[in-house]
This record gives sequence, structure tokens and C-alpha cells, in this order.
Amino acid sequence: MEETKNSNSNINTKDFIIGTLIGGIVGVFAALLFAPKSGKDLRSDINEGAYQMKGKASEFKDTAQEKGYHWKDKAYTTGSELKRRAMDTTSQLTKNASDKTKELTKTVQSKLQDKRTKEDEALEAAEEVAEAIEEAAEEMKTK
Repeated sequence: MEETKNSNSNINTKDFIIGTLIGGIVGVFAALLFAPKSGKDLRSDINEGAYQMKGKASEFKDTAQEKGYHWKDKAYTTGSELKRRAMDTTSQLTKNASDKTKELTKTVQSKLQDKRTKEDEALEAAEEVAEAIEEAAEEMKTK
């Protein structure tokens, strides 16, 4: 929304400056052409009007340059800020992903260790049952 407002403001300012410049030129020449003066006076007035318009055009140029520099600086500042925010966000996302990966790795390792422990316990129990069966078989043979 802000960008649209600034864009419309720039267009309105530019249109106003152009309109003022053209209107001033047309007004000066119309006044000079319809005024009852001699050719020498008319040429003198036209030269004076042209000189005044040159001064005003120079002022408009200076204003336009100042605004251009201002908007350039603002664009640079805004771009730098956006770049910094993007880098911060990327860094934070990378850190979060790294932390999640470490946490997930620890969880998987823990579950794997639990499974190995249970397998070892089951193996010991199976060996005990096998020994008990062998002992029972030996007892049966001896009786």
C-alpha cells in the first residue's frame, strides 16, 4: 500500500511540474503575443519571459534531482534492511533446522540403544531357557 501511495505521489508531482512548466510557457507567450507592443518591445519581452522560464526550469530540475537522490537513498536503505532481514531469517531457519536435526538424531540413537538393550535381554533370556531345557533333558536322561 505504501509503495502504491509513493508511486502515485511521484506521478502526481511529476505531472504537476510538467503542467506548471507548460502552462507557464503558454501563458507567457499568449500574453506577449496579444499585448499591443512594438516588435522590439515584444522581442524584448519574449527574451525576458524565456529567461524567466529557463530559471524556473532550472529550479524544477534541481527539485527533481533532490527528490531523485532522496528516493535513491531511501531505496538503498530499504533494500539493505530487507537484505539484512532475509539473512537473519535464513540464519535463524538454518539454526532451527540444525537444532531439530540434532534432536532427531539423539532421539533415534536413544531408541536404537533401547532396542539393542531389549534384544540383548531377550537373547540372555533365550540362553537361560536353552540352558534350563538342556539341564532338564540331562536330568531326564539320568533318571
